Amino acid sequence: MKQLRNHLIGVDQGDLILFSDFEHDGLMWTGNGPRQSRSRVTFSQPFRNAPAVHLSLSMWDMSNTTNARVDLQAEEVDGEGFVIQFRTWADTRVARVRVAWLAIGEVAHDDDWSVD
Repeated sequence: MKQLRNHLIGVDQGDLILFSDFEHDGLMWTGNGPRQSRSRVTFSQPFRNAPAVHLSLSMWDMSNTTNARVDLQAEEVDGEGFVIQFRTWADTRVARVRVAWLAIGEVAHDDDWSVD
């Protein structure tokens, strides 16, 4: 469990189209075997440290002739942002994907100060 010590809790969210490979016969749509798509997200303002990040598929368009195989993860999470990692494998054909994300964590307060 992430415990927040600050009374200022920030919530940031977004929705990002990762790819639309069916339009140009991209690798996710035409390829075979292990494939991945990575996209960096930058928060609208920084968190004090790495927030909790939740991802969900808000839209997926996949072929109905193959199995749907998806691995979706938030990686490299820090106070500035994170990387969305989407993976598939074998003969899965993914036309397009959109990912919704939600980040919750501590944010700085105007009264914060430090002695350096």
